[in-house]
Amino acid sequence: MMRPEMQRIIRTWWPLAASWMLMAAELPALSAVVARLPNPSINLAAYGGVVFPLALIIESPILMLLSASTALSKDWASYRKIWRFMMTTSAVMTGLHLLLVFTPLYYVVVRGILGVPEAIVEPARIGLMIMTPWTWAIAYRRYHQGVLIRFGHSKAVGAGTVMRLSANGLVLLIGYSVGTVSGIVVATSAVIAGVISEAVYIGVAVRPVLRDDVKPAPPVVPPLIWRAFFAFYIPLALTSFISLVAQPIGSAGLSRMPDPIASLAVWPVVIGLLFLIRSMGFAFNEVVVALLDRRGMMSSLRLFTGILAVSLTAFLLLFVMTPLSEVWFSRVSALPPHLAELARTGLWLTLPIPALTALQSWYQGSIVNSRRTRGITEAVIIYLVVNIMLLWAGVVWGQMIGLYVGLASFTISSAAQTAWLWWRSRPALRAVVAREAGSVIAPT
Repeated sequence: MMRPEMQRIIRTWWPLAASWMLMAAELPALSAVVARLPNPSINLAAYGGVVFPLALIIESPILMLLSASTALSKDWASYRKIWRFMMTTSAVMTGLHLLLVFTPLYYVVVRGILGVPEAIVEPARIGLMIMTPWTWAIAYRRYHQGVLIRFGHSKAVGAGTVMRLSANGLVLLIGYSVGTVSGIVVATSAVIAGVISEAVYIGVAVRPVLRDDVKPAPPVVPPLIWRAFFAFYIPLALTSFISLVAQPIGSAGLSRMPDPIASLAVWPVVIGLLFLIRSMGFAFNEVVVALLDRRGMMSSLRLFTGILAVSLTAFLLLFVMTPLSEVWFSRVSALPPHLAELARTGLWLTLPIPALTALQSWYQGSIVNSRRTRGITEAVIIYLVVNIMLLWAGVVWGQMIGLYVGLASFTISSAAQTAWLWWRSRPALRAVVAREAGSVIAPT
């Protein structure tokens, strides 16, 4: 019979995993529809090489609100304090988005810094204009998802993702049925319809939780103050920013290596598939944050990490060794034959990624749970440095298709990041062991 601790982990994890998987299905769905509309290579490259990376960088300061809210929204005063931070930061980053897209700064960044092919410059700008509400909607949704997870309502997170994908799918279906609208317009309109719908749903779902759980919760002692919050959150925000900077750096590298249009067009398809497979590992991070400080959970969480890592790796290996990969890239994603072959070959370079994702969630979740988050920033800096060095080497060499260099760099950089997270999580995990043995040792 399954241990009660493992049952609790699964009850907390599966709605989040379902939510992540549904959300991860968004990018493959977008790619599949765009690939069937006019000028597929140009529009796929514009979305995957410019729009998506830049939108993620702009939202990076609020990306870790999910972890912060899960860890810190324990009473009404803490909730209100972080809510003010969320609203202020969202307004500032939305202003930055407007400045980038609607001024000549766009050409400085996209032509001058990223150096993307000229054919995708203007389609990408249209896409970024449509994406303007992205940051605020994501911030509001992730913050309140953390509250739902903290107070045991993770099923509502999955329901919100269903709402997002329903709106997303409706727009994609309309765009595909019309058949004459630019793929970048269809894709970004679908994304915005989805994130706004999900934010509205989560805002409604969280109201009874705020009323019945957060407001009556006993005040945290000592109370959350701004100094403590920023000491906790700034390393997380830097982590997401540095991690996401790697995406346009990757686009810049691929743009300077052989066959740039093909590499930029295939990149979002391969990354979207990996994101779908890794999603169950991503979901585990918040489970560790929420449950590690409960007595008796550590050994079960560690066991679950191993099971997850092995299972996800086995699935990806099965995928690349069987006709599943051909079906996915040629029929589902509708890539032309030469691009489908490029994607299938490149996927072999990413075999370690699913296991690394599960391990990162375990180590990173334990660090967040300890509230000593600097090690997470250090790990992602290591990831970025290794990634830049390998991409630079690929550009200097100039003999290998950019997609292969980018995927190999992604895998090696992720391994270096995971190794550092393991090292920095050791004090936090030792403290948990000591606490469960009856003593308390603060992590350092």
